[in-house]
Amino acid sequence: MDNRPSRHRHDRIRSSRCEPPTQRRLPKREIGGALVRVALLTEGGYPYVSGEGRLWCDRLVRGLEQHEFDVYALSRDERQEALGQLELPPHVARVRTAPLWNAGTAGDSGRWRGRKARRRFAECFAELADVVCRGGSAGAGGSPGTGGSPGAGGSPGYGAVGLPESVDAAREDHSEVVADRFAKALYGLAELARDEGGLIGALRSEGAARTLESACRAPGALRAARGARVCDLLVAAGLMERALRPLSLDWYDDDGLGAADLCHATSGGPAALSGLLAKHFAGVPLLLTEYGVHLRAHHLAAGDTGLSAPARALLASFHGLLAAEVYHQAALITPGNTHARRWQERCGAERGKLRTVHPGMDSGRFAEIGERGYGDSADSSSASSASSSASLHSATGPDTLLWVGRVEPGKDLISLLHAFAEVREEQPGARLRIVGAPAEGRGAEDYFARCRALAAQLFPDEAAGAHSVGDNPVSFEEVGGPEVPELADVYAAGAVVVLSSVVEGFPTSLVEAMFCGRATVSTDVGAVVEVIGGTGLVVPPRNPRALAEACVALLRDPERRARLGAAARARALELFTVEQNVAAFRGIYLEIVSHCPVRRDALDEAGGPVPFANPAEASVPGRWAAGPTSGAESGGVPSWAAQETDVRVRLKGAGV
Repeated sequence: MDNRPSRHRHDRIRSSRCEPPTQRRLPKREIGGALVRVALLTEGGYPYVSGEGRLWCDRLVRGLEQHEFDVYALSRDERQEALGQLELPPHVARVRTAPLWNAGTAGDSGRWRGRKARRRFAECFAELADVVCRGGSAGAGGSPGTGGSPGAGGSPGYGAVGLPESVDAAREDHSEVVADRFAKALYGLAELARDEGGLIGALRSEGAARTLESACRAPGALRAARGARVCDLLVAAGLMERALRPLSLDWYDDDGLGAADLCHATSGGPAALSGLLAKHFAGVPLLLTEYGVHLRAHHLAAGDTGLSAPARALLASFHGLLAAEVYHQAALITPGNTHARRWQERCGAERGKLRTVHPGMDSGRFAEIGERGYGDSADSSSASSASSSASLHSATGPDTLLWVGRVEPGKDLISLLHAFAEVREEQPGARLRIVGAPAEGRGAEDYFARCRALAAQLFPDEAAGAHSVGDNPVSFEEVGGPEVPELADVYAAGAVVVLSSVVEGFPTSLVEAMFCGRATVSTDVGAVVEVIGGTGLVVPPRNPRALAEACVALLRDPERRARLGAAARARALELFTVEQNVAAFRGIYLEIVSHCPVRRDALDEAGGPVPFANPAEASVPGRWAAGPTSGAESGGVPSWAAQETDVRVRLKGAGV
């Protein structure tokens, strides 16, 4: 018998736990009778100060104070953890965090023992690698935006037209088989990680890379993956391990996710994988919210990461398969807009599970500007910002175009600057204010520098007279500085808000402009048309001439601007407020929990279990499951017995 220790490490990640300051964990009866215990699963956002989705998560948690929340957060980098966390409300009972950016010394606590564990890992990972390298299901490589063409993974496109029904049926059967194989391998690895303490070292090992190489060389593998080199395989294996990092977490015991009534994943990918494992191990229902589809974000970012074509193909296939499994297992899926909903449907989500819930945004800080309308906006803005510099006032007026957002290539400011050059030919006094900082990454910073250089080239400084200082009609500003103290002041100073993106999810800047009652000109991308409805002008992307003509049309017609702005504000207050978002999730939480059996033991005043508090009928589908304590009103007598007793009493009173 071979008793030599395995080369793989014992990789269980001990996540950090922290309670809110001066807050002890309270029984449910002491926190106002919380209705549902929700495990909020996040990646790179809430409860950290920086990151995506932190604002809407914080508003959701604060708006549902009758529920109890446990936050399970995955951090993306060391800087995010160093910036700290938001101040949490009292009904957030616990926060547990784990890093995605660093495995640290997680592999130094021990070693696997026995050949059985090594054999289990080899079998499960070989199955996973074979499915991934074959391209997975139809959703693994293609994307909805390609019109059915193969995606990065080289897999068949969606919605083939003109094929016989037998071919479509065969493809559906094949996709189901592939999905089952992927799920079996994934949950096999999860059970192995729970039994042996983690998989980080194993997934990053030489053996895993060799298994992946064999799958790439096997017949039927993706064409792009066949030429994978050793460095490509190591990179792909490392990124897959990062996405599978939740397998090695200690979150799934009865004191963790197993104690929750509901897991709410705020994004796909690793955050949703934690919810998948909670459902697999403890039967906890999963709710998935995607305001930006994780698979779509992966496809968009693949070209900017510097990965080779084989690595991109493998990762596209893996993320497509993972997304399909998440969509299949989720009780409900809540996309933030119709654009995201289409992506989810094409990636395998069942239409019956989809509920569109628009993001909730704070309209209070824009209320004063929105109620005032256009009016004398230039004078009002100047009066409220008396401490601002002269350049701010010079860029304020009825001929001012405004762009707000993060500067990155997808925003296509190059087209906006060329469009503004044509606007200046028609409206010589027009000005353009670009408010925002470059997004994270060297590519965004380089793009920002290109935009500034192009603006200086197209629009040299202009002076009103021979002895005055020249000024550029295009200004680059950031919110929070002396020129732009508040975001609301920016919208108050603009006549028309412009969006020139070629890639866009949910256009936050457009909704803010709508709250302020401002007319908008935007490109037809993402959820733009769904958001603005008929309250703004929409032009094709990458068309500076059309963008310029729309801007000129609104600059020359102040009455039309006012009408569109008023209609936009009414639409935003109806669809995109925090209140509607919180109300939607309040109903969804109760709906999901109402379809799940009672699993948590009831406790008495001393904290001990109450015998027979949950009757057996609570676990059986049917009308009786909705009221497990219905007999309490009749002194512990079941409702059917109470009805029979009432009949006997009435008969006795009648002398029968």
